[in-house]
Amino acid sequence: MVRNKEGVYSAKPKKVVVLWDLDNKPPKGPPYQAAMSLKKVAQNFGNVIDISAYANRHAFIHLPQWVREERSQRKQIDILEKKGMVIPSQPYVCNVCGRKCKTNLDLKKHFKQLHEREREKKLSRMRSLKGKKRQKYKERFISGNVKYEEAARSLLKPKVGYGLASELRRAGVFVKMVEDKPQSADWALKRQMQHSMSRGVDWMVLVTDDSDFSDMLRRARESNLQTVVVGDSSRALGRHADLWVPWVEVENGEIGEEELFSSRTRNDAYSQIDDDDDGGLFSVTEFDEDSDYDSHLDQVVDRIVVPNSGVRISAFSEGEEEVDKVRTNDHNRKFPSLVEKDLFWDSEGEESDDDDDYL
Repeated sequence: MVRNKEGVYSAKPKKVVVLWDLDNKPPKGPPYQAAMSLKKVAQNFGNVIDISAYANRHAFIHLPQWVREERSQRKQIDILEKKGMVIPSQPYVCNVCGRKCKTNLDLKKHFKQLHEREREKKLSRMRSLKGKKRQKYKERFISGNVKYEEAARSLLKPKVGYGLASELRRAGVFVKMVEDKPQSADWALKRQMQHSMSRGVDWMVLVTDDSDFSDMLRRARESNLQTVVVGDSSRALGRHADLWVPWVEVENGEIGEEELFSSRTRNDAYSQIDDDDDGGLFSVTEFDEDSDYDSHLDQVVDRIVVPNSGVRISAFSEGEEEVDKVRTNDHNRKFPSLVEKDLFWDSEGEESDDDDDYL
């Protein structure tokens, strides 16, 4: 229990860490909106203390298709406005000084000749200062100039890429560029995951579809760290986590608290094992390729096997009937009193197991 500012004791908020694999899961739209939507989803699990994104330089210099289309359309409109073939309904207004221009090209020319030059002068002045004077000057004229930054994002085109790193940093994401080596981003994410497990974090949101993180997710569950995987169509990685959320819906802002609650309830229903009922549901995480699948399955089979005159018939032997047909016929010839109708077949359990597709 933690005492808040009003003097009321409440439950301690849970800590949430978001790890983003930009090489595997880059934003399909504006990066700032995607990062804010991801942050909003993560806040449903607790207090977000860290959001980190890792990628090599190719992710930052690559131009997605939607960026190319936007720039091509903007270029065509600028050409038509310059020739006078298209007249805008409203004049273009400078966000810094409020000056009105007839075309978008005139607004760009005005911004570069006046405001960009002033910005360069302020930067050169800041570089000549030191210590606290430099910090105060930066906070007043550089970092605090929000109008210039908003106008520059809409008018100036980045020299390299489309401003992915700057837009993510504006949303509060720590962006790390790794070396141009295979799996460099994966190694950095795994190190960050180990660091998060040692910090006592309650929830970890992993944005990737890379199956190489399966071992790390299993280790996280062993250390009582709840995990959420945000991915696309493939759920192979999500079966090792506590919750799987589609990346497209997260990026578009379609995932809310109700959708998360319903998804978590549905996952919990499939992950429980009913010990009192033989027809219970089994979680896919209980029988994966790296777990003790054979030992668990043998225990279940031994528990529901029905002994009858030396013959063992289980609810899972439907597929074994044709294989052991000769052996069964020989047994019937030796024991003619034992007919097929005297054997106990749990057909209802077989149908339920086949429908679940979890064994």
